Amino acid sequence: MTSTTTGLPDRYRPLDQIGADEPTPTGVIQCWRAKDRVLNRDVAIRVHTPAGQAAHAWISRALTAGGLATPALAMVYDASEGIGGGPGGDTVGGGAAGSAAYVVNEWIDGETLAERLTRGPMPDREVRTVLRRLAEGVAEAHRVGLAVGGLTPDNVVLRPNGLVGLRAVPAATGTIDGDIAALGALLEACLTGLDPAQPGQRRLTGPSDLVALVRRARSTEPGQGLSSVAAMASLLAERSRSGPMSAAARAEETDSGWLRRLRDRRPDQASDHPDAPARPQVAPDGEPVRLNPQTLPPVPPVRPVTGTAVPPGALGGDTIAAGSVTPAAGAYAGSAFPSPPTRFDDEPLDVLDDGYDGYDGRYEEPLTGENDIDEDGATRHRLVVFGLPLLALLVVVALAWWFGKGVISVAGEVDETPGSTPSVSAPAQGSETGSPVEAGAAVPIVGGDVFDPQGDGDPDHPDDVPLAFDGDPATSWSTYEYRGSPAFGNLKDGVGLLLDLGSAQELGAVTVTSTSPGATVEIRTADSAGGSVDAFDVAAAGELQEETQLVFEEPVTGQYVLVWFTGLVPSEGGFSADIAEVTVQAAG
Repeated sequence: MTSTTTGLPDRYRPLDQIGADEPTPTGVIQCWRAKDRVLNRDVAIRVHTPAGQAAHAWISRALTAGGLATPALAMVYDASEGIGGGPGGDTVGGGAAGSAAYVVNEWIDGETLAERLTRGPMPDREVRTVLRRLAEGVAEAHRVGLAVGGLTPDNVVLRPNGLVGLRAVPAATGTIDGDIAALGALLEACLTGLDPAQPGQRRLTGPSDLVALVRRARSTEPGQGLSSVAAMASLLAERSRSGPMSAAARAEETDSGWLRRLRDRRPDQASDHPDAPARPQVAPDGEPVRLNPQTLPPVPPVRPVTGTAVPPGALGGDTIAAGSVTPAAGAYAGSAFPSPPTRFDDEPLDVLDDGYDGYDGRYEEPLTGENDIDEDGATRHRLVVFGLPLLALLVVVALAWWFGKGVISVAGEVDETPGSTPSVSAPAQGSETGSPVEAGAAVPIVGGDVFDPQGDGDPDHPDDVPLAFDGDPATSWSTYEYRGSPAFGNLKDGVGLLLDLGSAQELGAVTVTSTSPGATVEIRTADSAGGSVDAFDVAAAGELQEETQLVFEEPVTGQYVLVWFTGLVPSEGGFSADIAEVTVQAAG
């Protein structure tokens, strides 16, 4: 299609119009493939109608984009706001009447993402590479305050050299959050092979981390979305793990339901706990009466009086005798929390009759409650304050003496051989009483495999499994390196090595040699290779050292032995564990 656009410099000759018209708040933008006659190269030229002040905001964004140099975004070669014609055909600013507002971009050769998706979803590794490079370019624009916009499959081009580029930089409008959501839509399109602009339901499948990334990028709930495009690029740069999403991974992706329910609870929501305080009362004017459940009733300025009444004038006009108040309907009735025990003894002070003649049981003067604590109570208080710490100190000294005597006695009986490094023997978990099984001869291992029931279809180094029982401690099988947590990056409960003994054997111990001391394992056995870790019974557990013998509490019969890692140790790139040599021993 030949261009009829006028007002462009003679240097640029439009050839074909590409893409649909892009509406703006002040007009419309058309994109053309053009020829730069001076440098003899193809360029993409976009023209804004009308020109002049209406195109000012777009041209300002283009000038900001002109300072970027990243292969993921088309470079800006030239830009002009144009000049609109004045009244009577006069020109504004001395320029030519009706000159166009335009932006000249680098022309990117290659296949668009929309054309690529017509052949179906993209492979996992290609998705990570394309979206990571595109996100890095957009993050660079965000660093200078520019929201790119226009992140659609028609504008993303897969360059022949393996790079990716975005045409039409910048779009007429855009926001930072809009770029994050658009990248999430592109990631979803790459995983499903469907245009995100098309309506309808689509099943989102793929690696669990990519599925979670799509949901976070497109989420509009507070606290659930991504903070920046740079964070998205960092997540995409993680190690690629191919294979379909497992049932366990899908379950993990949906475990935020309880978090959502917890977040949706309001402070004024009624609790279903029987002892919880009632909801706040509402005053007649509609204002809520907020009560602090930890607030206690006010303490009277004098001690409550029992027995014979005292004239109100002696105790103060606001004083009420405690005996005259009914607990169920008095001033303190209805409190959700019981009052603390009083410090004062409310029994009649009959002991005073022995020292004073004519004492009739009344108080001559009102008590203040500040200095009327009896002497015996103060003495008991001092005994508690000073006696309990002294008693605790004596108990600690006695325990230290007993413990030190026992340790020194045991240490004196140990006969160490200079130059030798004894192996660690870990009895079965929970065997506090009884003696463990005597380990016998080694049982031949006829085969092995990686046991990863919660994995994503990419087991940890399956080709290296035979190195774990080849008789050479210099070779080993190891797990993948997991990032973020020694609990397998919080992706699964564990991973293990499943050993086949050929037939059922009576077993007594397993010895593991490892170059990653500190990892925790469980030794499990079964008569058949089950599909879940619960199909294997735990025979022993412990923490690995350089050489660790895990002795069973009692003989166990089984054909399959599972060395199940439950915790990893730090490695160069994250957390991992390994088995240099494993030996299964029969019961002695």
